[in-house]
Amino acid sequence: METDRNVLLEAWMREHGHSSNTMAEAVNRAVERLTGRPGGCDGSSVRAWKSGRIQWPKALTRRALEDVTGVPITALGFAPRGRAQPVPAVPEQEDPDLKRRTLVSGGIAAAAAAAAPGSAPRRIGMADVDRLQHRFTEIIASDHRHGGQIDIERRAASLADEALNLQNSGNASQRVRANLYAAAAAFRSSAMWAAIDGRRYDEAKAHMREAQALAEMSGDQAIKFRIWSHAGTMYRHMGRTADALAANDVARNLHVTRRDPMFASLGLARQAAILGVAQDRTGTRRAFDQAGDAMDRADPAAHRPTWLVAFYDPAELNSLALSAYLALGDYPAAELHAHRCLSTLRPHMARSRAITTTRLAHAQLAQGDTDAATKAAMTVPTAAATQHARVSRMLGEFGAALRAKAPRSPFVDTWTEHTAAWRITA
Repeated sequence: METDRNVLLEAWMREHGHSSNTMAEAVNRAVERLTGRPGGCDGSSVRAWKSGRIQWPKALTRRALEDVTGVPITALGFAPRGRAQPVPAVPEQEDPDLKRRTLVSGGIAAAAAAAAPGSAPRRIGMADVDRLQHRFTEIIASDHRHGGQIDIERRAASLADEALNLQNSGNASQRVRANLYAAAAAFRSSAMWAAIDGRRYDEAKAHMREAQALAEMSGDQAIKFRIWSHAGTMYRHMGRTADALAANDVARNLHVTRRDPMFASLGLARQAAILGVAQDRTGTRRAFDQAGDAMDRADPAAHRPTWLVAFYDPAELNSLALSAYLALGDYPAAELHAHRCLSTLRPHMARSRAITTTRLAHAQLAQGDTDAATKAAMTVPTAAATQHARVSRMLGEFGAALRAKAPRSPFVDTWTEHTAAWRITA
């Protein structure tokens, strides 16, 4: 006997970008969350649901489907034999201008509408997640241009709250909700990084705690890696090397580092930077060698998160090596890595260029080359020198070291005049 296709399930899968195989995987994960053991669905199971050959799955499968989709099982076109499936309502003709205005209104207006008394719950989909991802890309770009600014921290925190508000503004599938939690965690981790970069460590720790909770709810390994790796960097800047290594080890032990050597490389490079502060010369060199090997093994065509693609490359690997060898007092090696970093640094990495140039000046001054050191330090843009907390501190330390090393040198006067001009133009 011919059966009717389950058009409602097919429509839901199309809307949320699921194939039969990915839908089966999502259901199996939901079964594992419910029972502790993965489910046994595969692509053929889902095709049987779509064709109508299976009209009423087993109770556990029905519950898992509701968990994945966020809607009742009957709204997905399933019904016991002999009971009619719900017929999708025919939508009224919609005014194109009205539709455009509705879409432009964004997530906050939608959340407010959903909260209004008597209104029907809004359906939250991947389009909402994509809109948040676009805003995340803007935050990443601002960080690489300016870094450490309070307004970046506040914008990122506000967008994290917007992602969470969207969770409560309507119905969503389990997949969409996981992506919203991941987006909120990503924004909160950017707020954390901006606070670290601006040396506002109490604020950074508060963002870290919230980001970690959100990442756990999302189940996103990549964002968990970012948060714990940031934590390691934060503790390194604070001089708490034991805590830094412990936090970085959490990141390095996530299975995403075994799946993608680029994550493994970043974890090893940051471990090497921490070991430099800890004065472990052998460990530092070994970790950097391993980080380079892992980067060479990584597939350049692999899909990776925006935040990783935007900054981690050979230039950043050399930047971390520069930091480590400066901490170890190996100034020739530090200078070598500084030049390597600057020669390959991408144009949009303005914040990184300012930090690397300042560290180069320190490495040159420590070797007695006051002329080259002063000239390098003077190329740091005024905006970075006066508005970026880390750069400002390092340049202040450079001036103090220059005066101590060559108190009667004309370079001291040159540097003093240069920094006086900052106060006028800043």
